[in-house]
This record gives sequence, structure tokens and C-alpha cells, in this order.
Amino acid sequence: MSDRKYRQRGYQDEAPRERHAQGPRKPPEPRDPRMPRDPRVPNMPGFRDVFRCTHCGVIESLDVGLASKCSKCGADLHTCLQCTSFDAGARFECMQPVPARVQPKDVNNSCALFSPRVKVERETGSTVAPNTARKAFDDLFKF
Repeated sequence: MSDRKYRQRGYQDEAPRERHAQGPRKPPEPRDPRMPRDPRVPNMPGFRDVFRCTHCGVIESLDVGLASKCSKCGADLHTCLQCTSFDAGARFECMQPVPARVQPKDVNNSCALFSPRVKVERETGSTVAPNTARKAFDDLFKF
């Protein structure tokens, strides 16, 4: 029986390799700290604050009044579902100290603690209209 633990070829077949002596190192080049080392990536996407309708997802303006409605689906915007303080797990489903539950949550109300739920989204450069994308898809199958 062999005195080796593993019988595969290559395991401890040779003596350990010796390191080759490297030549003298060059001193580092002087660098101006005002100049960037790496080039910057040119088209970095930015970020923006958006307020979206919770029913259809269309972007609405941040100034929401008591009678504001969604421009696409017509849903009320001054509701508990559209508010920053809405939390389904909190007492009365609101993180603010409200005296009583507001029912229903998706209908216009006159809560003084309302603030629109604003999200930060990445701006992307692809602003392809849906009709253009659909037309490009249909053009693939034309003969």
C-alpha cells in the first residue's frame, strides 16, 4: 500500500517549486491626485423622485390635492393607499397617530397627515414607446 493519502497523479509527484527571483522593482510613477486614475463611465443613469398611482402605475405630479384623480385610470390620489404613512401591519393601518380607522382605504379622504408616497427610481435612457416596440415585434414575422 502507498504511503500517500491520495492516489491521484500529480499530488506530491514533484518537489515544491522554487520561486524565481524577480529583478529590482521600478519605483512607482509620481501621480497627480487631481487627475482621475480610471476614466469615468460616460452614461451613468441618474435618479429621480416619482409618485405613481397604486392602481395603474402611471407617474403623477407630486402636488396632490384633495380632489386629485389619476390621469389614466381616474382613481382618487388623496387616499390612504397613496400615502407614505400607510402600513398594513400598523394600528389602524397608519404609522401616524390617528384617533380612528379611516375606511375604505382606496377612496378619497380629508386626512391632514397625508403625504404622497414618493419613490426614487433610476432614470433609464430607453424611452421606447409601446407602439414602436410592438411594431418592431410585428416586423420580425413579416415575409
